[in-house]
Amino acid sequence: MAKADIGVIGLAVMGENLILNMESKGFTVACFNRTVSKVDDFVNGRAKGKKIIGCRSIDELTANLKKPRKVMLMVKAGAPVDQFIDAVLPHLEKGDIVIDGGNSHFPDTIRRTAYVEGKGMLYIGTGVSGGEEGALLGPSMMPGGSPKAWPAVKPIFQSICAKTDDGEPCCDWVGENGAGHFVKMVHNGIEYGDMQMICETYQMMKEGLGMTNEEMHKAFATWNKGELDSYLIEITRDILAYKDENGKAVIDLILDTAGQKGTGKWTAIEALDLGQPLTLIAEAVFARCLSALKDERVAASKILSGPKTKFQGDKKAFLTDLRHALYAAKIVSYAQGYQLMRAAAAEHQWNLNYGGIALMWRGGCIIRSAFLGKIKEAFDNNPDLTNLLLDPFFKKAMQKAQASWRRVAMTAVELGIPIPAISTALAYFDGYRHARLPANLLQAQRDYFGAHTYERVDKPRGEFFHTNWTGRGGETSASTYVV
Repeated sequence: MAKADIGVIGLAVMGENLILNMESKGFTVACFNRTVSKVDDFVNGRAKGKKIIGCRSIDELTANLKKPRKVMLMVKAGAPVDQFIDAVLPHLEKGDIVIDGGNSHFPDTIRRTAYVEGKGMLYIGTGVSGGEEGALLGPSMMPGGSPKAWPAVKPIFQSICAKTDDGEPCCDWVGENGAGHFVKMVHNGIEYGDMQMICETYQMMKEGLGMTNEEMHKAFATWNKGELDSYLIEITRDILAYKDENGKAVIDLILDTAGQKGTGKWTAIEALDLGQPLTLIAEAVFARCLSALKDERVAASKILSGPKTKFQGDKKAFLTDLRHALYAAKIVSYAQGYQLMRAAAAEHQWNLNYGGIALMWRGGCIIRSAFLGKIKEAFDNNPDLTNLLLDPFFKKAMQKAQASWRRVAMTAVELGIPIPAISTALAYFDGYRHARLPANLLQAQRDYFGAHTYERVDKPRGEFFHTNWTGRGGETSASTYVV
């Protein structure tokens, strides 16, 4: 068999499916797994008869690769990635490429890019979204790292990735060092937000409107044909109709405690580090944390009480309000995510293509939706757009949805149903559209107790003042700094 176009290390489900995807697009792939029996099982099973070379050592893997050698790691994020980089590098030559296709934290990718380049090789950290089905049939891919590596992997990546309806690949170069994994992290954070908002909508339907699973299934099926057309709405539709072998709705049998792998948390932490108001995604992370306190919540439910109010309005009209509220909050989620990416680009000197990122998310990934095409258009029309809410299309969409959004928030409060993500999105919208916020009082408080100083509306920005509020504080002030 001819030498392989690329080598893949790691034969868990994502690794296997990516290999099969590559092979189906005409590439020869070499593979290796630390537990060598998995190589034999794969080669004699799903890979039998295909242009896939099973290797029993890293030396054998690299020996079977065309130059420049391309080795893709599909292993657990963290220490295993570093271990395999160190194991692979001695078998490579200058200009060869190491690719990390796992969910690595972007600071690790920044560090690894510098490390591998320091050894004379090239490095790519690529976000891969779409789960096991996406890996097999076409994922969304977000590569970043050593720019010189991109031409060598571009034909493979753009062949195996998902395509838009226009045939455009949902994969393009994102930027230097950790940019690819940063964008994948933000993608996952937005995914957290989208899922939480859909769950809040489901609870409003079920608890507030008393809808059955079948009624909710029909509602989501209808919504998936409009502006909310997306993968997550689609699977919610299917989940609500799914019954087990005994005819029971599986959704009603699932314990209400949510798990998480950390990417949403990373997104929220990075927003705090960069001083960006990523309120919706942070609330989505906290909602999962609250759900995990199941025993505490059950005990609290027997002690704490809320309103006994029942919904008295027009259910059909309120269902329309729910759809508008979900759409408006979704727009805010993306607006916040893009604000974070813009701040990170400035911090790390990345040249991000914001419209191109929306295109990468159009297909293959978990947050894929028709709505992303409008985001691409917004940034194509104005690459310097500071916030999606200011784009004419999204401004009009928010105006149309706003009254419904407020009715949903008020009704949720009246009924005592928590909608943390949808309501915090509304609070962000109201805060962002206010020319003046009460932070002047906050600055006065800080100056009163800590002499932290403040700026004045009648003086130039950057000039700081201190008031001796009590007459006992003197004129000495603390140094001015921004976290």
